[in-house]
Amino acid sequence: AIVHGVTNGPSESLNAKIQKIKARACGFRNKRRFINAIYFHLGGLDLMPASIRA
Repeated sequence: AIVHGVTNGPSESLNAKIQKIKARACGFRNKRRFINAIYFHLGGLDLMPASIRA
């Protein structure tokens, strides 16, 4: 870190967010649902449709 001037701050932040999702969920039925919850909350998806007409 000293040589390259890089910190592990971003990875620690991501880990804290994942731990918050894990605590809020009170357990998932399986690992896939936990992974889906992480993608849902941290994926940066735009949940509003661009248009209601197809």
